[in-house]
Formats: sequence, C-alpha cells, structure tokens
Amino acid sequence: MERHTDYVMRKVEERGVKLIRLWFTDVHGQLKSLNISPAELETAFEEGMLFDGSSIDGYSRQNEEDVLARPDPNSFQLLSWTDSEERGARMFCDIQTADGDAFVGDTRQVLRRQLDRARDMGFTFFVAPEMEYFLFESGDSSQPPKPLDQGSYFDLTTADVASSIRRRTLQALEGMGVSVEYSFHEDSPSQHEIDLRYTDALTMADNVMTFRLIVKEIAVEHGVHATFMPKPLAGVQGSGMHTHMSLFRGDANAFHDSSDPFGLSATARQFMAGVLRHASETTAVTNQLVNSYKRLVSGFEAPVTVSWARTNRAALVRVPKTKKGKDDAVRIEYRAPDPACNPYLAFAVLLAAGLDGIKNQYELGPEAGEDTGELERLPSSLDDALDAMESSELVADVLGDHLFEWFLRNKRREFSDYKSQVTQFELDRYFGNI
Repeated sequence: MERHTDYVMRKVEERGVKLIRLWFTDVHGQLKSLNISPAELETAFEEGMLFDGSSIDGYSRQNEEDVLARPDPNSFQLLSWTDSEERGARMFCDIQTADGDAFVGDTRQVLRRQLDRARDMGFTFFVAPEMEYFLFESGDSSQPPKPLDQGSYFDLTTADVASSIRRRTLQALEGMGVSVEYSFHEDSPSQHEIDLRYTDALTMADNVMTFRLIVKEIAVEHGVHATFMPKPLAGVQGSGMHTHMSLFRGDANAFHDSSDPFGLSATARQFMAGVLRHASETTAVTNQLVNSYKRLVSGFEAPVTVSWARTNRAALVRVPKTKKGKDDAVRIEYRAPDPACNPYLAFAVLLAAGLDGIKNQYELGPEAGEDTGELERLPSSLDDALDAMESSELVADVLGDHLFEWFLRNKRREFSDYKSQVTQFELDRYFGNI
C-alpha cells in the first residue's frame, strides 16, 4: 500500500494536479464526492478525511455522525474527459468510523468482505457487466421521453444519430482506464449497450460507478439526457446489466472442465446452483427500484423464472458459448440485474450466493427448456422482492444488520409511496368508463 501511495503522490506532483476528487457511494448506488487539494493528500492517506455521514443515505445514525473517507490509492486516475484547464484526479474511498474501523454502512467494504471470503476459499472473483442505457432529447420528467432515433439492434445507419455520442463516451471511458469490449445500438429506440472488459469485482464496481457518471456527463455535453432507469419506455425492452461471472484459482479458470459437455466444472455448477437457490432473496438488491419490475416481464428477453440455459435468453442464468481453445473464457451470465443497482452490493450478494453453493455442494438442476411454466418465478414487484429478502439469512449476513435494516425500511417506504400514486394508465382505463 505504501508503494501505491508514493506513486500517487509522485504522479500528482508530476502532472500538476490541482484538485483531487474523493469518491464514495451511498446505499442506493449514488456517487458522492468531496474535493481536496494536493496539500491535503498525505493527510487523507494517513488519517482519512472526516465528514458528517448522517446526511448520506444508509450511512450514520444520528449518534454516530462522523466518518472518515480514506482514499484507495489503487483507484487513482487522472480525470481526462473534461475540458477544464484545472487538472484533476479521482480516487475511490473506503469509509471508516472516526476510530479507523471499517464502517458498517460502506457498501464498498461489503463487497471487500465477500472478496476476502472468496480469497480464503482460494478464489478470485471476476465480472464483466453489459451496461445498457437510453438517450433522450430531454431529462424533463413531466413530459414523455423522446428517443433520439428509432434504431434497433446493431444499427449503424443514419437512424443511429447518437453514434457520435457513444464514440465520445468510449474515448472518455478509455481515458479513465475503463476498458471496453463492445459497444453498439441495442434493440430499443435510442438504447445503447457498452460491455465492460473482465476484471476483478472491486475494480469493476468502481468502473461501473465511473461509467455511469461519464455516460451522463457526455450526454449533457451533447445537450441530451442519459438514463439508467430500467424501463423508461413501455412496449420495448428495458435496460439490463447482464453480469458475466467466473472464479479463478491463480491463473486457472475454476469454472472450466474440458470433460464436461458444457465445459463447466463441478465448482461452476455448484456456484450456479447457489446463485439460483438464493435468486429470489437477492433480487431486491440487484433490482432495487419499483421500476425494475416493469422490465422483469415476459416477452422482452428479461428473466422471469429461476432457471438456467445455454441458448434461452429468457433464462435467469445463461452459459454463453466460448471460442475454441479459450478455456479461460468459460463463465456464467446472470441476467436479472439492471444498471440502476448498487454494483458493490449486487456483486457481493451474487458472489455470496455462489460461494454458498460451493460450500454446501448444491446440485444444479436440469437445463430449462422452452416450457418454463412449472419453474419458480422471480419476484414480480419490489414488495415481493423485499419479502423474500427479509427472510434471507444470506443477504442479512452479507449486508450486515445496519445496511440490511436500512435497505428494507427505505425500500418499503419507496413501494408504499408508489402504491399510493394514481397513474395515467388508471386514468385512461377507468376514469371515463366507470
């Protein structure tokens, strides 16, 4: 750690950095920031930066207000996408109590705990999410969203008027050290997908937070609005965050077994079985909004049942095909999460569920066919998902009492607020006819 700290101090001086942004995340997955000058950097590393955590969602109770933001030097990155003459940099922070202990409300440390658990079992957890989002003419929520185009899957024509915005976004991401594998126009009007390149889960969660900020700022730069709302338009596919996952032992992919018909090892099968067994319990975390459940409906390639398959894109877990000779690419794809989730919490509960499957040697059930009528169904509303989560010992253990209770209480309130609303659908259907 000292070596990384020295590197950051040297780089800040060499590059003439004038402002350092310390980033952290609330329970909802909203990015927070405080700025320091280079003169405060050594203090930040040694002591952390003290701030009032009671105003951050999910952080402190009133009797434990002060917390420390301690920057992670491994996450240091120059801010390269802005045109500002004032050279800046950023680092993600771990949040600690004023005494220097890990703070129970810090979602980044929730993920750290599960990664440490995986490491104790001999594994490193790698993920690669497919990030989907929409671009609209305006962010005015009082008006219906207006797409920029009527393009569809893989379109690269004059219909895809946002291709230049996406190209600028890719340049900004690469400049921030966020590696991209693919990018293209998705199936719905004005919908886009950018697939992030495989890396360890903590780095990827940081990358997802960086990604969401850059996408939104580049959109503003072009006078449009980007949203990670899972289902902003009715009648078309919503935005998912399909997450590819694998475990490695050293340099070897622990999910691969060349003797298996699907190339899956016993470890992979047990991991999948654990993820499926706990799927309903973890859905409130991977799909945390009322709107998330407008996406998880039949007919739009979103999962609705607890199932796995190789080719059925409506399955919850899919086993993608790999190129010949690419043993290290064997992975599973979990298709429920949406891009509005807190990535630290989402990756943490998925990893915990998979490790539970390995620890208890759960058996993977048969591959799902076309008829999914008899299969267990995912929660169909945030209310149902919270019920499943509330009874989950696994999610309670992963989040800890503080976050578990806070999440349930606040999400219950969100659903209650939603349920009390009268929607345009109800007015159109009932007002003039009853």
